[in-house]
Amino acid sequence: MKELLANENYMPQLTEYEEKPIKPDEVRVKCKYGAPKHGTEITGIKELPFEEKYYDEDLKMFLDREKKVSAAFSGLGNMWVGTITELGSEVLQYQLGDKVVGYGHLAETHVVKAKELLVMPENMTWKQAMCYDPMQFALSAIRDAGLRLGDKVLISGLGAIGQMAAQAAKAAGASFVAVSDPMELRRQTALENGADLAFDPLNGDMGYQLRRLTGGVGVDVVIETSGNYKAIEQGLRALAYNGNMALAGWFKECHIPIHLGREGHFNQQNVFFSRACSEPNRDYPRWDFQRICKESWDLLSTGKIYCENIVFPVVNFTECDKEYRYYIMEHPEKSIKMGVAF
Repeated sequence: MKELLANENYMPQLTEYEEKPIKPDEVRVKCKYGAPKHGTEITGIKELPFEEKYYDEDLKMFLDREKKVSAAFSGLGNMWVGTITELGSEVLQYQLGDKVVGYGHLAETHVVKAKELLVMPENMTWKQAMCYDPMQFALSAIRDAGLRLGDKVLISGLGAIGQMAAQAAKAAGASFVAVSDPMELRRQTALENGADLAFDPLNGDMGYQLRRLTGGVGVDVVIETSGNYKAIEQGLRALAYNGNMALAGWFKECHIPIHLGREGHFNQQNVFFSRACSEPNRDYPRWDFQRICKESWDLLSTGKIYCENIVFPVVNFTECDKEYRYYIMEHPEKSIKMGVAF
């Protein structure tokens, strides 16, 4: 059997593995489809954020590790769809051949606890299932930004989270959704899926244009998903007085000059860091991560969010190490969320 790992040079590599026996509460699944999580995995490969530091859950801050931890030979990939091929003796809720969804790296098989699986509804496509993770962060950002019926919105960054957020903003009642990304493929996909206007942030003054289009008011909400500091600056330029910006991207250390003392300061704008899985949720106890997950799954499984042109391209597992390097690491402009077929 083969699985996709980051090797000692943090490059994708297909590696042989041996299957292990299952425990009574586990099942074995043969994978049919899968997908990586582009932004998070590239951050893990290039930035190594947890190699020398860790997040202390009690103090709610990053602390130095006593000993450096290597992330080499960790799995690449985020979610998979497959069929159950073996059942543990205590598993009664599933049958052989059931189609299920789970978290995990790209591998031909997975052994997982039965209680951790998601059941694929008959009318749900595998591409919708692969958008479950980004949908959680898009939904969380929409809620953190306080988007309301009739609001005008800018979605900054059109990877999978941004694509989900653009559709979710429409579903939440936004009267106008503008999107921004330097990659033409991603802008075109968002327009196909219902966005009203698309900008190349490297070409022209997007903030100025959006203020003119909104009668000088600006957009009510900005959802920033790219993790780019210049995108924050541009988003503040477009954001209305006392408007809300949710930062859903995972920002790295800043190495470029940005100016927060212009629109941000003069217009008293509100900036929220948004992370779906951080607890407690801003609306706790009514909302928590479990509820975000449930609502995200329902939005996808009922077809309210369209994913068929977002999981693109779809590559064969036998070539996924090379395709991962090409589409995700070298030419991200040619993909949105790479799918993998086994």
